[in-house]
Amino acid sequence: MPFPSSITTFLTRGSPPRDSHEHILFADQLTEELPRLESSIRNALAENNHDRIAKIVHQLCHDYAYAVHQPHARNGGLIGLAAAAIALGAEVARYLRAIVPPVLACFSDQDARVRYYACESMYNIAKVAKGEILVYFNDVFDALCKLAADTELSVKNGAELLDRLVKDIVSESAATYASILITNEEVVGSENGEREEGAGNGEVQTAFSLPRFIPLLQERIHVLNPFTRTFLVSWITLLDSIPDLELVAYLPSFLGGLLRFLSDPNQDVHTTTKVALDRFLTEIKKISAVKKGIAESRRSKELIRKASNGTQSSDVVLDSPRSATAQGDVTQEQQQQAEEKPTLTTLHDVAPAHRDNAIDEAQSESSLSAGDDEDEKNGTAGFEDEWIPGQDVQIDYQRILDILVTFLSESNEEEIQVTTLKWIESFLDICPEDILVFTPRLLAQVLPALSHDVDLVKQAASRVNTALMSYIMSLPEEPAKTNTTTELPQQNPPASTQQPGASAPTIPALRALRETNGADRQSTTSLPSRIQQPRKPTSPEPISPSMRTPSVKTPEPPPLEETTSEVIAAHTDLDYEAAVNALTLQFLHEHEATRVAALAWLIMLHRKSPRRILAIQDATFPALLKTLSDPAEAVVTRDLLLLSQISKSSDDSYFSSFMVNLLKLFATDRRLLETRGNLIIRQLCLSLSAEKIYRTMADCLEREEGSDIDFASIMVQNLNNNLITAPELADLRKRLRNLDSRDGQTFFTVLFKAWCVNAVATFSLCLLAQAYEQAYHLLQIFAEMEMTVNVLIQIDKLVQLLESPVFTYLRMQLLEPERFPHLYKCLYGLLMLLPQSSAFAALKNRLNSVSAIGYLHIAPSLRGGGAAGGGVGAGSGATGSAVSTFERQNRLKSREDGGIKWAELLEKFKATQERVRRAQQRQLGGAQAEEEESSPRVEKAGVRGERPQSALSFASTGRPSQGGGVGQGKEEGKGHLRQKSSGLRSRFSKKG
Repeated sequence: MPFPSSITTFLTRGSPPRDSHEHILFADQLTEELPRLESSIRNALAENNHDRIAKIVHQLCHDYAYAVHQPHARNGGLIGLAAAAIALGAEVARYLRAIVPPVLACFSDQDARVRYYACESMYNIAKVAKGEILVYFNDVFDALCKLAADTELSVKNGAELLDRLVKDIVSESAATYASILITNEEVVGSENGEREEGAGNGEVQTAFSLPRFIPLLQERIHVLNPFTRTFLVSWITLLDSIPDLELVAYLPSFLGGLLRFLSDPNQDVHTTTKVALDRFLTEIKKISAVKKGIAESRRSKELIRKASNGTQSSDVVLDSPRSATAQGDVTQEQQQQAEEKPTLTTLHDVAPAHRDNAIDEAQSESSLSAGDDEDEKNGTAGFEDEWIPGQDVQIDYQRILDILVTFLSESNEEEIQVTTLKWIESFLDICPEDILVFTPRLLAQVLPALSHDVDLVKQAASRVNTALMSYIMSLPEEPAKTNTTTELPQQNPPASTQQPGASAPTIPALRALRETNGADRQSTTSLPSRIQQPRKPTSPEPISPSMRTPSVKTPEPPPLEETTSEVIAAHTDLDYEAAVNALTLQFLHEHEATRVAALAWLIMLHRKSPRRILAIQDATFPALLKTLSDPAEAVVTRDLLLLSQISKSSDDSYFSSFMVNLLKLFATDRRLLETRGNLIIRQLCLSLSAEKIYRTMADCLEREEGSDIDFASIMVQNLNNNLITAPELADLRKRLRNLDSRDGQTFFTVLFKAWCVNAVATFSLCLLAQAYEQAYHLLQIFAEMEMTVNVLIQIDKLVQLLESPVFTYLRMQLLEPERFPHLYKCLYGLLMLLPQSSAFAALKNRLNSVSAIGYLHIAPSLRGGGAAGGGVGAGSGATGSAVSTFERQNRLKSREDGGIKWAELLEKFKATQERVRRAQQRQLGGAQAEEEESSPRVEKAGVRGERPQSALSFASTGRPSQGGGVGQGKEEGKGHLRQKSSGLRSRFSKKG
């Protein structure tokens, strides 16, 4: 019988203690009986009677600890197992396989007392077993994870004590302790039969294994209980503090859960999670700095050694050629071993060291590189002479970035958005080439965040947006074709002799070179010119394969060149189409800042790579045109700048299509033409050729004037007003004043034909081009036209423009009536067309100020000469006047003979105005029935609807007898205008 009879009687007592008094008695009996159990086990251990010990442990487990419906028996069994573990001492490892499972089973018992005794029993077992308990770490961790949220306070306190003990054991032994009894195969195969890295190469496996623990942590990280979340964060922080475990390498497995913890309402969970995430980010930065420092040190040593040894990097200058060859072979073997070493060693084979010293050690190694020049020359120093903590840690940046971008898009929590943006900003410094893959998704989230209501989110998004744009701007147009063929022969000289299938070892080297691209440029500035020559051709423009080959001294085989180009292009190429699509969607965002940022990105991308943007521009062009209707002026300005850039880099067909679509947009959206028309025209003239814009629009309007005469007239009026007043078109106005050149004559003719749809605009164009005789002929045609309110309003505006600085030259020409006789006729003709109004008074005052000069020269010429050529008199005045008039007449003749055909232009004007008149009659005829049925109030409202607030003053004076004002109806106004026109004709006939 393994147990003494007293112990058996105690453990099998029928009923548990019912009150505190019985609990005290039970504890006293337990204190008396457990020493006997321990003494029995110690005696058996002293006699080396393991069979007896196994029977006692078996009886405690199966007869008592597994007694599901007998809580008192389970409590006794748990206490007995704890006593047995204490008695066994160091030999407990042999029996842990039998002792631990029943204790773990009691953690899930319904009785809180049983759970408490299970915590107490496991505490005693772990205290004795120490490192051996790590073999069952996953099971213990899972039980503690559940007990952290236990409703019973005593159970929770017991679990906390056990948790502290296990944390101490993990901190001391997790990285180095190997089980003394359990074989490597059992440790490796304990989780789903999977083998760990390095299990088959003879390395000793530790009792604790992160690859076995991470799946459990990944499963538990999705809990919602705040106590369990705090428990998990504390363990993550502890494991990360152990240097040789390198928990950061498994960060993608549980990063998503940690980010969710930030939205927990419990302040403790939020604070501890934020601290843990900041710790991980700091650790990633240190690891990246260590790797970049080592790569820079290796590269600088290699380049310095090649500089000292000449063009042959594998030969070393020694006294004996034979020893030099041998030394070169040794150096080559060391380099090959150094390249293979990081892929074979694990994190547990190196001496433990804290990662906080990583930066200092990396800097010290870089500073010692100059002192090792002599050793490098003699081949006595290698690259892997020291090991720096963190240099072998492999971090999956792309998986981490995928998680960050996903949470940035799916979460609305401010803290999560700020944290993810902070990480992304740091990754732009650590691994910017990995972010390129996520740029379209990132833009879709960062740009809306620029308009976030919270300032922290807005500022973080602004920093990320600026950093990402700066990095993409710094990239060459085609990264795969720059700095690739020159760096590879220096990094790996024997690469030219490798087979195509054996080029795998060059891939890590290329990635290292890519990570240290910026640092390498600085490290090579102090080298001799013969080494810097291969790195010289670094143009941002794309380099063709035929241009790359001559710049390299050592030729490379084509298969290797293609492989490296594909590798670098796969990691650094930006998906322009996806990026443009993501940016185009931001045009619909409600906030102005986001829309402006999206257009700024498109402008930058087009400047960087116009060909790629043009290849996908067909899909975004309608969106860009629609954006011209945006209510924000900043958005419209940037949209026009982008459209101008695209037009510059495209052919004429694209520009013509752009102008046609812009006119169609104005035709369909008249409000856009009224509110943004002038801004759009002026901005386009700033970015593109103003003459090209006016030529193209004039051609389009002339071809389409028959379809919509009203729109053509309004559009010509807008173009003409900008031509006269816009500062951006000053050069174009100067060019129009000089019609002696062939191009100027052609340009004037194109504009005149399109301007014919608007009579007043055509007249002002002639004034602008100093074609006063043609303008006078137009006024004669005006006298035969029906003067509408709209025409009078335009004439009123033209008179106001004549007083502006733009027409200063015209007012000065009034002082030379002998040279510009038709100018007087034009201005007096305008005066006769105008009714009594403020514009009439202003023009009259201007003409009265120079009327005496005009009469001195015009009257004799009118009396003595005919009206040949439209009224240019020969005159019998002064000699200078006759000569000037003769020169003017000859100049007009030369224009008509060799350039502008004035008579044809007049006929074009008449025909166009006839079509305008017929179109107006059709409109009036269609509305005649409604006008007859409507009241005078409607007619009055219709007239007022055509006149803006700044219209003629005569319309509000109510004095039709003086100024031909608009009466209460259209018929009265039309009759008065006809009377005015006949009066004008009679006056001009008398003057003639």
